[in-house]
Amino acid sequence: MTFSASSAASSSGDKDLTLPAGTRCWVLSNGNAGYEVQGIGLAEMMGVKPEIKRVSPGAPGKWLAPWGPAMKDPAIAAPWPDLLIAAGRQAIPYARMIRKASGGRTFVAVLQHPHVRPSKFDFVWVPAHDRLSGPNVLSTLTSPHRITPEKLAAEAEAFDVQVAHLPRPRVCVLIGGTNKAFTLDEARMETICAGLKAVMEGGASLMVTPSRRTGEAQTAILKRELEGPRAVVWDGKSDNPYFGFMGQADAVIVTCDSVNMVGEATATGKPVHVIELPAISPIKASKFRRFLDALYAEGAARPFAGRLESWDYRPLNATKDVAREIVRRYRARQQG
Repeated sequence: MTFSASSAASSSGDKDLTLPAGTRCWVLSNGNAGYEVQGIGLAEMMGVKPEIKRVSPGAPGKWLAPWGPAMKDPAIAAPWPDLLIAAGRQAIPYARMIRKASGGRTFVAVLQHPHVRPSKFDFVWVPAHDRLSGPNVLSTLTSPHRITPEKLAAEAEAFDVQVAHLPRPRVCVLIGGTNKAFTLDEARMETICAGLKAVMEGGASLMVTPSRRTGEAQTAILKRELEGPRAVVWDGKSDNPYFGFMGQADAVIVTCDSVNMVGEATATGKPVHVIELPAISPIKASKFRRFLDALYAEGAARPFAGRLESWDYRPLNATKDVAREIVRRYRARQQG
């Protein structure tokens, strides 16, 4: 089933963010949540509810992406959408194939560095720390996401009962985990908990969400060390409080291992404190370093130093900027 443009369009009502009525959109990725949420966030901002397409090519297609051909997939077939939002390396062969198979009718927008010439697509978005430029390339400091003031308010209300006993200031704590760039081992988690306990001792309460990458042992440390009346740690089984806790929060503390997670925190306009983790790959960590340093320079975030700080900044919202550029280019091509 393919969904079409909604009459509500974007929550802002900005016509520059609205795709023409009846626009059919696919969001295509390998199912990686970070990629998929970027595409969905853009589609929602442009007023469309997309059909989600997930590809999982086997060998040799997986090894050859993004340069090789698209492997056959029964879910990726005509009729082609009006707009394709493709994210991540595994999606690139399919993006090229769809653009060609549709005779260029499908407008193809690619998210993340495609590692092939950007001119093969109609539009490419990359994070600024990727350092890619071109006539059809837009780069922004943070990534597209699904956060809006309305969504945060609604999610905050949904979780109000769970955190009503927590005194203010309330701090949303977003914990990631080990990846190809950073490590979050048990010793580091103990250190993090010491800093979080210092925040509680300073009068704040904590709303903590571990992730799938945090690890069982590390999550157990969180629960043990923060147990008490001033902290709520998500059990990983009930409804995910990620947006609800951000909506309830007066400040955010977040680990540095996810560009999406840190960027989403800065969309709230609340003080964002970043827990920097030890790098295990200097090369892979270098992109994160450029990203974090740019955020610090922007005034949207500061390194976490075991205490809460308060400051003001303009919330960062790349979703609107990227959506507006896609709509502009899409409409310009329609008009010939």
